[in-house]
Amino acid sequence: MDLKEILEKNESKILLLVADGLGGIPHPDYGYKTELQVANIPNLDELASKSALGLTIPVEPGITPGSGPAHLSLFGYDPIKHEIGRGVLEALGIGFHMTKRDVAARGNFATIKPDGTIVDRRAGRIPTEESRKIVEKLQEHIKEIDGVEIILKPGKEHRFVLILRGDGLSDKITDTDPQHEGLKMLDPEPLDESAKFTAEVIKKFIKKALEIIKDEPRANGILLRGFAKVPDLEPFPQRFQLRALSIAAYPMYKGLTRLLGFDTPDAGDNFESEVAKVEELWNDYDFIYLHYKDTDKAGEDANFEKKVKVLEKLDTFIPRLLNLKPDVFVVTGDHSTPSYIGGHSWHPNPLLIYSKRAGIFNPEAKFTERDCSKGYLGIMKAMDLMPVLLANAGKLKKFGA
Repeated sequence: MDLKEILEKNESKILLLVADGLGGIPHPDYGYKTELQVANIPNLDELASKSALGLTIPVEPGITPGSGPAHLSLFGYDPIKHEIGRGVLEALGIGFHMTKRDVAARGNFATIKPDGTIVDRRAGRIPTEESRKIVEKLQEHIKEIDGVEIILKPGKEHRFVLILRGDGLSDKITDTDPQHEGLKMLDPEPLDESAKFTAEVIKKFIKKALEIIKDEPRANGILLRGFAKVPDLEPFPQRFQLRALSIAAYPMYKGLTRLLGFDTPDAGDNFESEVAKVEELWNDYDFIYLHYKDTDKAGEDANFEKKVKVLEKLDTFIPRLLNLKPDVFVVTGDHSTPSYIGGHSWHPNPLLIYSKRAGIFNPEAKFTERDCSKGYLGIMKAMDLMPVLLANAGKLKKFGA
């Protein structure tokens, strides 16, 4: 069924709050509780007691997603059919306009030993200004390799974007990031014959770059992943007939939503400024996506107590968001990032839908993985969430006679 056939416009508003990496799993050092169970989150707990609860699966059971496919699912797109490389998302997120001749990759500065073993994949999360200076130094010394233009752009903290611009380039290249410390950087390998030239250009770039930054105290290594070209996707506003706003500080999330046709104004670099921007632009949109990054960062750092604290911080903003009187208020994650694992995981995401049409709720429920697992919404694929939100907003007509 084509959802467009039953879409119905009205004045109701949907607010989707995504706490990145929200979900956790029981931690043996903390009484076998999750971060949500330990956190003091009275506002979210009260909201949960008045909301329909459930869990979402980002891609497929047992599959650990990256942030790109996980968000794509939340926005109603099949992440397997519409695979988007991280490089494109990073490039678009920093405002770089990619052409059809470009291949982009997301880069991390890393700390490596003389033998190439990775000590820290994020170079201690060096400050953005320090990272920017290193990117500028690399760009000054590397402008072209074998007729391919090399473009380097800084991101936040340890991140940067590499863009290769030229004819006949391929994005069928393996990542150089092994995803774990204690291992060595991988060589970029072509996945088919058409990518051999591109892979050689990347190898030459890495060799030159490592020589230039070899004396940096922390950022003396480079990890590349998500080689990608710009895909063709139906814009979100057209797909769902919604005026869509994206409020996110981090480039990747701005990049994905920009690719999908959301309006992506500058919202500052912290959650306080993000919420202020939502308040400022509230009247102009039907669908507002609001991103909170700190939960994911704490989970990836395997810091249980920090994740608890940032959940408690998020909770303090809930009254301000409710004051906007959204017709549908959704709180969920794109994926789970349990601090016990220290990275993304395959575990389903807690989901809360607050609206007058949401359905059965439990007045005793709290916003935890356990209570969400018992919720009225059950366990659904994240890509099936958008029709549920549209229905809660009264934006879907009856199907059939």
